[in-house]
Amino acid sequence: MRNPVPSNNDLQAFMAEHRIHEVECVIPDMTGIARGKILPKDLFLNSGHMRLPKSVLLNTVNGQQPDNAAFVGDTDPDMVCVPDLSTARIVPWAAEQVAVIIHDCEEFDGSPVALSPRSVLRRVLELYKVQGWQPVVAPEMEFYLVARHQNPHEPLQPPLGRTGKPEAGRQSYSIDAVNDFDPFFLELSRFCEVHRLGVETLIHEAGAGQMEINFTHGDAMDLADRVFLFKRTVRETALRHGIFATFMAKPMEAEPGSAMHIHQSILDAATGQNIFSDDSGAATPAFRHYIAGLQRYVPQIMPMLAPYVNSYRRLSRFMSAPINVQWGYDNRTCGIRVPESDPANRRLENRVPGVDVNPYLAMAATLGAGYLGMMEQRQPTEPMKTSAWDMDFELPSHMEDSIRRMRECDAVRDVFGGAFIDAFLAVKELEYATYNRVISSWEREHLLLLV
Repeated sequence: MRNPVPSNNDLQAFMAEHRIHEVECVIPDMTGIARGKILPKDLFLNSGHMRLPKSVLLNTVNGQQPDNAAFVGDTDPDMVCVPDLSTARIVPWAAEQVAVIIHDCEEFDGSPVALSPRSVLRRVLELYKVQGWQPVVAPEMEFYLVARHQNPHEPLQPPLGRTGKPEAGRQSYSIDAVNDFDPFFLELSRFCEVHRLGVETLIHEAGAGQMEINFTHGDAMDLADRVFLFKRTVRETALRHGIFATFMAKPMEAEPGSAMHIHQSILDAATGQNIFSDDSGAATPAFRHYIAGLQRYVPQIMPMLAPYVNSYRRLSRFMSAPINVQWGYDNRTCGIRVPESDPANRRLENRVPGVDVNPYLAMAATLGAGYLGMMEQRQPTEPMKTSAWDMDFELPSHMEDSIRRMRECDAVRDVFGGAFIDAFLAVKELEYATYNRVISSWEREHLLLLV
């Protein structure tokens, strides 16, 4: 059953109607991991908010924190986490009736916590609001189903389907390959319906065990919330069926990586008209400025679009991933693709983000880059009519270069906030330093006895 969205006035009725016992009070940290508390229903209703250390936002993906005094203060203070009641949903896989509600992070004076990913996206959306614009986005998410895997030193393997055999080749758009995992997808579909995720279509992608889910288009904050919840839903469903689901950008060496392509257009908030098309149906200067903004700034915001060392393994020539910020009409080799559409639906697709992104930061990043392009009235290159894979690399090739470019870009600091940029890059630097301490199997194989 599709559960309704409660307002302040009927939250208690929502809890009573669905016989809620507990509430998962969650915030997304900088990695996109859900942090928070599980509260009994009555305690949640009576408290109205929860408190967490502000430093919890600074956790790396492996649970470390940089020296956080510069970002949260010497005393490691609390922040106030206020429930966004429009996000209230039933947790469909819970043994008892449990609700989940995403919270906003606020200072004690009510101002937003600058380090919070939701605050960063809201900051960018406010820039659009001031101009009288309303972004519309639609993400496409790729992910892999893999066999249960306990030894991180061994490669991942495709799972066994109903045939009892793993996929041995690539099955792009195969209906039978999707049907091989019918029990998983039937339960996932039911969970997504109960969870109000607005999932639209399912296809089998190019990799062995690789799937893609598309979302209906809508408000950027709502879509980021839905992607945040969807990742958890997929992982939980997979575990119930004896397999793993992974949102790593490049989980298997010989298979394509997984992306989160983001379709985006901008409406005039007063009229609802797409500002990328004029009254005659032609592309507007704003459309070209937006594309130029992505071309200029995507390479400067890559830590938000490719946040881990593994992310850069996906961005490889001839592997269904972009290597530059060329753009073209219905050209999937480009980092920026303009799908065929009528004027009312003119949009572009940012194909650079990996599916490993924090969805709030990825949405903020792509909209922030487009906003800068429009405000600076930048001009794009000519559209690519051939393969962009034949062109040079334009994106950072590794994490260190990516971090450096972001730190040096003043325009990026202005849009996303200097406090956030400094703290976010401190998290990324710590993750990168931790990775660099690991001795890989390649090094043992080729250097142990040969150098």
